[in-house]
Amino acid sequence: MPRTTYREFAEMERQGWADADVARNYADGFAAASEQAVPAMVQAVGAGPDTQALDLCCGQGIVAAGLRTAGAKVIGLDFSPAMLELARARAPGVEFVEGDAMELRFDAARFDAVTIGFGLLHVPDAVQVLTEVARVLRPGGRLAFSIWHAPTRPTALGYVFEAVARCGDPRVQLPPGPGLHDYADPLIVGPVLERTGFTRMAQQVVDSTWTIETPDAPVTLFAEGTVRGRALLQGQPPAALEAIRSDVAQRVRTAHGPEGPWQVPIPAVITSATVV
Repeated sequence: MPRTTYREFAEMERQGWADADVARNYADGFAAASEQAVPAMVQAVGAGPDTQALDLCCGQGIVAAGLRTAGAKVIGLDFSPAMLELARARAPGVEFVEGDAMELRFDAARFDAVTIGFGLLHVPDAVQVLTEVARVLRPGGRLAFSIWHAPTRPTALGYVFEAVARCGDPRVQLPPGPGLHDYADPLIVGPVLERTGFTRMAQQVVDSTWTIETPDAPVTLFAEGTVRGRALLQGQPPAALEAIRSDVAQRVRTAHGPEGPWQVPIPAVITSATVV
């Protein structure tokens, strides 16, 4: 994949996740799906007693808490002070630090395991992140990261973004940035992992879901608890936003029944690999 700095995208992400309301809304609502990937990630890196683990892009600390419960000694890192405040409350036995996943301030070969819970899609240069991960892992150390599954199968993410494409105002555009699903695609991530020093790549799908009470709830979850979703949805004219909500509600009712509550899929792909 071509290397780019995506400066405008990076600034949008940094400012967006610094917003305490966005961080809290993600933790209180959106993360009901992302939490379901935690056990698979902890298992994928083989976390246990005496494991030295680094949780990158740690957000509100759900993966770090899972690693800690498995017995690992954990450091969580994120660029968002708002998220780190939530993480410290969620996982009091974990050390949390503010930092940049593309420029890790840790010695080489320090960790046995590194996890990245839905973080690679938020950084402007995932290749640089993986290069840094390979540097700080000990030989034979394990990496696991999660990415939302592409809408090649039913997913609330597809419901929302496809509705935006059909019904949204085309003048509302995100700055150029990495694709939401790039690093779930084995044809993309496989060569990158090999190039950055990893082997034994494996992938699994976690069939996470949201339970929603109103059929247009995915729109609210994205608009209030994500940065890309907020920029794309809250910038819509009222009529376009209403059309997006109606489109998603119809999709939910058609796919999952006329009456709620609804179990809406939002599957994730867990990729794991071993550093050489």
